[in-house]
Amino acid sequence: MAAKKILMLTGDYTEDYETMVPFQALLMVGHTVHAVCPGKKAGESVRTAIHDFEGDQTYSEKPGHNFTLNASFADIRAEDYDALVIPGGRAPEYLRLNPEVLAMVRHFADTGKPIAAICHGAQLLAAAGVLSGRSCSAYPACGPEVRAAGGQYADIPVDQAHVDGNLVTAPAWPAHPAWLAKFLPLLGTQITL
Repeated sequence: MAAKKILMLTGDYTEDYETMVPFQALLMVGHTVHAVCPGKKAGESVRTAIHDFEGDQTYSEKPGHNFTLNASFADIRAEDYDALVIPGGRAPEYLRLNPEVLAMVRHFADTGKPIAAICHGAQLLAAAGVLSGRSCSAYPACGPEVRAAGGQYADIPVDQAHVDGNLVTAPAWPAHPAWLAKFLPLLGTQITL
């Protein structure tokens, strides 16, 4: 397996686990992962939020860690990357307003490169206009956005993941094992025990 170069689009109040876990896991298996945020440079950080499921009508939110970015948004070109990771949390809500971010998402969709989005990451996919005719899972509150963007919302258990071609999606961080396990083969990653 050749190591892949993966772009992670993140921002303030990205979901802590949905940022940290895939970033570290993809590094662990030998890939290069560049985590970026519009308007920020390598060495700067984004604040994360911990979203938990505690029996309320929706998730609760607590302060997470500061996550240090390892690449500068202004220096990256989507064409230089083999795959895209979009964590959830509140960051996709405002990242979807950035035309450069949307162009990057479209690049990965248009070229058929692997995309892994989790939770509210579907908001970026919907805003970029790449869900028409596709099926996609997400946090259930994003289901209407998936449908409004012409996609089919895959209503799956919170610990499962869904694949539609080059697109791997999941409802939330409890799906990390399934989500990453379905993303790795699209990257050509083989793990043997």
